[in-house]
Amino acid sequence: MSRLGIFVDRKTLSSAEQLNALIRCRDAAEEMGHAAEFIFPVDIRKIPQVDGLFIRARTDPMNITYVASRMAAFAGIPVIDDPESIQVCSDKVHMYATLLREGIEIPRTLFLSYRELTHERARQVFDELGSPLVVKEPSTSFSLRVEKVQGPGELLQVARRYFKLSDWVVAQEYVESTYDWRVGVLRGRFLYACKYIIPSQTFKIQDSVNGHVVYCGVESVPPALVPPAVIDLGVRAGRAIGNGLYGVDIKEGPAGPCVIEVNDNPSLEGGEDTAYPHVYREIVHTLLET
Repeated sequence: MSRLGIFVDRKTLSSAEQLNALIRCRDAAEEMGHAAEFIFPVDIRKIPQVDGLFIRARTDPMNITYVASRMAAFAGIPVIDDPESIQVCSDKVHMYATLLREGIEIPRTLFLSYRELTHERARQVFDELGSPLVVKEPSTSFSLRVEKVQGPGELLQVARRYFKLSDWVVAQEYVESTYDWRVGVLRGRFLYACKYIIPSQTFKIQDSVNGHVVYCGVESVPPALVPPAVIDLGVRAGRAIGNGLYGVDIKEGPAGPCVIEVNDNPSLEGGEDTAYPHVYREIVHTLLET
C-alpha cells in the first residue's frame, strides 16, 4: 500500500465544491488500495514520508506550494505539479514562448517591454494584431489582470499599470467566442474535455461585473463530441510544457483552434470531470503506480 499526500490550504477548502472534489480524490486512492492524507502548509515536513504528492492549492513560485513541489522533487517523490511546470505556467511570457518554440498554434502574440512601449509602438501593435486586442500581465491567474483594449491610448494606460508588477506585458490578438474548450492532459495523454461557457457580461471565464464576480458555466463533454483537432492541439500543448497535469484552454478561431493558455494543476471541482468518472483514478495511478 502506498501513501498519497494531497497538499491543500484553507482556500482550497473554501467551498463545498472544492471539498467534495478533494474527498473524491481521497476516495479514489483508497478504493485502489492506497492510503491518502491531506497535508496543510503547517505539516509540510510530512512530504518526504509520502509516495506521491498531488497539489490542490494555488501553484505559484512565490508561495508555499512551490516549496512543497520542490521538496517532493528533491526527495524523488512523484508530484503534480512539478516545479518546472509551475515555473513555466506562472509566467505567460515563458509559457507562450515555449508554445511558439514547439510550433503550438496560439493567437498572434507580442511581448512588450516597458522600455519600448511608446505611443508609436502602441500604434504599431494595433497594426500588427488588429483591434481590439487583449493585454495580459505575465503572472495573472483566474483571469485577473487581463483586459481588452480598443486603441493605443488604452493599451498604454493598461500596460503602465501592469508595468508596476512586471517589466513585460503580453499583447494578443482577440479571438471572439462564447466558450473556451478546456482539455485536460496528464503526462502527455488526453484526460478530459469540457466547455467553459463565457458569461454574457464579459469576455473572460471569470470577471468582476458591477461589483459582483461572475463565473463561467462548465459543460463536461464526452470525447466523441470533442473536435479531434481540439484534442490533438490540447495534447500537443501539454507535452510542450512538460510531463504533468495541465488544463489547456483553447478557442476555435477563424484560422482553426488556438491555445489561449496552459494551466498547471487545473481545477476539477466545477464539474469538468462529469463525463470522465475515472479522472482521479488516473491521477492516483500516475502518481503511485507508474
